[in-house]
Amino acid sequence: MNNALKSFLCTLFLSSLTTAITGPSAPTYGVRLVQAWIPMKDGIRLSATLYMPDGAKPQERFPAILEYLPYRKDDATAARDYPIHSYFAHRGFVSVRVDIRGTGTSEGHTPEREYSEQEQTDGVEVISWLAHQPWSNGNVGMMGISWGGFNAMQMAMRNPPALKAIIAVDATDELFHDDVHYVDGIMHVDEFELDMDMAEGITGAPDYSLDEKVLGPRFETPPWSLLYLKHQHDGPFWRAPVRPQNEIRVPCFLIGGLLDGYRDSIPQMLQHVKAPVRAIIGPWNHTFPNDAVPGPQIEWRDQAVRWWDHWLKDRDTGVLDEPKLIVYMQHWHPPDPNLENVPGVWRKEDAWPPRGMTESTLFLQPNHMLATTTSAPDHHELKYIPSNGVEAGFWWGELLVDQRPVDAFSLTYDSAPLKEDVAMLGHPRAALRASAPVPLAHWFARLSDVAPDGSVTQITGAGINGAQRDSVSDPKDLVPNQLYSFKIEMHLASWVFPKGHRIRLSVSNGLWPMMWPTPNPMTTTLALGGSEGSKLILPLVPLNGPAPPPFASPEPSEERKDIRTVGFPWPGEWILQRDEAHQKATVIWKGKSGSEYPWGKETDLEQMTYEIADANPAANTVKGEAETTFQLKNRVLTWRGHLSVTSDAKNFFYKYTREVLKDGTVVKQKTWEETIPRDHQ
Repeated sequence: MNNALKSFLCTLFLSSLTTAITGPSAPTYGVRLVQAWIPMKDGIRLSATLYMPDGAKPQERFPAILEYLPYRKDDATAARDYPIHSYFAHRGFVSVRVDIRGTGTSEGHTPEREYSEQEQTDGVEVISWLAHQPWSNGNVGMMGISWGGFNAMQMAMRNPPALKAIIAVDATDELFHDDVHYVDGIMHVDEFELDMDMAEGITGAPDYSLDEKVLGPRFETPPWSLLYLKHQHDGPFWRAPVRPQNEIRVPCFLIGGLLDGYRDSIPQMLQHVKAPVRAIIGPWNHTFPNDAVPGPQIEWRDQAVRWWDHWLKDRDTGVLDEPKLIVYMQHWHPPDPNLENVPGVWRKEDAWPPRGMTESTLFLQPNHMLATTTSAPDHHELKYIPSNGVEAGFWWGELLVDQRPVDAFSLTYDSAPLKEDVAMLGHPRAALRASAPVPLAHWFARLSDVAPDGSVTQITGAGINGAQRDSVSDPKDLVPNQLYSFKIEMHLASWVFPKGHRIRLSVSNGLWPMMWPTPNPMTTTLALGGSEGSKLILPLVPLNGPAPPPFASPEPSEERKDIRTVGFPWPGEWILQRDEAHQKATVIWKGKSGSEYPWGKETDLEQMTYEIADANPAANTVKGEAETTFQLKNRVLTWRGHLSVTSDAKNFFYKYTREVLKDGTVVKQKTWEETIPRDHQ
């Protein structure tokens, strides 16, 4: 080969490299909203809002991006939807918001559960419908946060032909262990269930029909919380909506937060999904990154456009050349529930587990220290305080207050002051050797950073239902006073422990009101020392990791001018009341929000009340009140939900009342009341 030909081929090759990567689609279109009906095979129609690129040429074809969930697109999420879907429409995508069957303005009966087979079958039909519209190029993406992200994952497991990629934000496919009904396999009751049980009965905006043919099927749907209380351990019920991760053939872009309860799905999918996976994990709670609290906030929609361009428009934007994971390494901060920005740095990882990760084992010592060597066998006793745990939050996330009040009723073990900064990324694990004098006990392990001034910042934690020690689907009573090995894998965390700080492991048997308490007073035993003694395993990584390219700051969001939304920011208002004389505790949570629409005004109120007595944890009580009022031009409509769940040593006592009022007068009411045996909860 002569030199001239070599030079030409080299130039051609270099030219192909420099021209292959293209920038993301630019915002060259306007936005036009189109209301559409999507027909299902059984004749039911689902309601869709299409955010169309306005100003398109007659023969232009666009990919579709689907968000599919029950959260009422024409009122409850209308203001939130617009800045997301209009962003994509401006850039040449038809972004589509669909209410699932029997919710919002969609027709049909409300499904009997979340993620029902009917919901997923409908979802497959919706994807096919979008792919065959005259404006479509045949490619469909699916996205969403929380429920929408769950749905995107579950649709990807079915691999419908037109679904080419997904983006799942703050989502999981682990419905029993990770979702809000049984956190860590332990019963959990919060305002989400209260709100959803009431929302099932609300008819569509803006008419909010009270016609029995419309209202009746929704109003008569049994509350989902009752169904979930009848499935108190893992098994076919919880597994039915999901398929193995390794069956996913659809590329997945995952976004999560280190203060979000669903973050564990990301490392699992990085390991098990065979299709391309990219992920970003920031220091956020259950929010989109551009308006996250706490920050730092970043723009994510620009990253999404590059992802959609690659998979839906066949444009190489370089997304597959980027690291598999970009994660925020949190640096120490004092305990502060109002922290605006978490200190730390971004780092990139090309694999999971992270390259260079090593495990450091710290053994629990008789003097309540953590050390790298075992000790002589010993044991510590722990009195179960059922009301302990309020300061540890309401799920495994959130910015929290100082943990010393929780630690006061826990067994705590501290390392010596660190001689240098120590970086951790992954799932810390607590291997506990413990026994209880009763058939049912839970153990909770919490990892914290103890500053030189004594303040305690919680990093992560997890619990284990002692009956599920060998199987989450086949729980067994504990044999009283028999020692068991409990392996507690804590939820995903990143942290840099500063020099001079201490690492703390805290162990307790209760974490109320996050977890439903076990029924019997008790004092448990934790075994220390020897080869089988209790220990903490930390996933340590090099202190300084490679830095990714910087993220863009959040762009101004395009808002709907015809809707105004007001409300209290999450987590609302928490009030703790303690009656020390009677050893009773009460937690009251309140939330309030509202919106103004062209057709009227909406006000939403919720309150959850948790009550417990330390001497009788079997008699735990949770009561909830939810109310949504629509002030319309010629009438005022109010939907209410009243929830009561109480227990004794053997049973749960469930009562739920749903009602609707017109101008202050009850026009329809229904109550569900059942006694349900406790099944290792």
